[in-house]
Amino acid sequence: MAKEKKGVRLEHISKIYQDPKTKKDFYAVRDTSLEIAPGSFVTLLGPSGCGKTTTLRMIAGFESPDEGEIYLGDEAINALTPNKRDTAMVFQSYALLPHYNIFDNVAYGLKLRKMDKETIKVKVMDILKLVGLEGMEGRMTNQLSGGQQQRVALARALVLEPGVLLFDEPLSNLDAKLRVSMRTEIRRIQQEAGITAVYVTHDQSEAMALSDQIIIMEKGVVAQIGTPQEVYYHPSNEFVADFIGEANFLRGTLVSGETADIGGHKVAVDAAGQNVGGACTLVLRPESAVLGDAGQLPCKVILSCFMGSYQNYHVMVGDTLVKITDFNPKSKKIYAVGDEAWVGFTKEDVHVL
Repeated sequence: MAKEKKGVRLEHISKIYQDPKTKKDFYAVRDTSLEIAPGSFVTLLGPSGCGKTTTLRMIAGFESPDEGEIYLGDEAINALTPNKRDTAMVFQSYALLPHYNIFDNVAYGLKLRKMDKETIKVKVMDILKLVGLEGMEGRMTNQLSGGQQQRVALARALVLEPGVLLFDEPLSNLDAKLRVSMRTEIRRIQQEAGITAVYVTHDQSEAMALSDQIIIMEKGVVAQIGTPQEVYYHPSNEFVADFIGEANFLRGTLVSGETADIGGHKVAVDAAGQNVGGACTLVLRPESAVLGDAGQLPCKVILSCFMGSYQNYHVMVGDTLVKITDFNPKSKKIYAVGDEAWVGFTKEDVHVL
């Protein structure tokens, strides 16, 4: 559907704002360089105030970078207004026209481009079929559910056949169940259309489900870029490990490239090339740890809670709280609060920071 798959390149982009209270300047985004491949789905992820929305708005043209250059394909676009850029935005608020029906909402941008009526009709009906609203073109937007309104907003952006589609937290107004189904739909539509997508969210499960690449931002800078698997299993620092999913942090000393000392207990790790003899932190995901009568680290159970598909444990390893998610507990030994046990894991289960 897209005229041309276009990538996005940010070269040393910065955005400076003034704090209204202190009147001091601060960097909302600092010296950020990114390369987004044509046809890929890339998510900017991070907590509130990390710079992800500002970055998206600079790509869209709603904000201008104070430093650096933005490229769409091979074209430098800093000087272009939003309507002159080959992009389209899907907003958090949907921003639908309430006095227009679905057809006219989706056709609005095409009419501004002075397309003939027959071309507009063909394009709009094709897009409504793609987003699952076929046969509903006559309905007014105030008769639609939140999910349907989101589909109209998506259709309105897609019908313009932009080189890059931008999403600003588009699912945050939907209930949890609808968010899950809509993110599946957004990914399907993006892949069918073959369009480059840049998506902003603070929801890490949304980012994992949608993305080819995740760009994790912290305090205006990029903390890590990688596939969902890379940022989950090989986080670059504690912030990334803690932000993507749940993580346990075990402090110790690196004895060798294959062994760490955690509270006097030697455990196998894979830390080739890291400084031996220095302090280290092991990242252990709750689902990668097992509770048993033998293992790597002795512990005491302080929480044992049946959650249906898994048993949720909290245990103390010395002074460190460790969370364990034990899936399919039906035929396994269940440990009670107060039990002494061992936390077990393999060297493949831990990531050394």
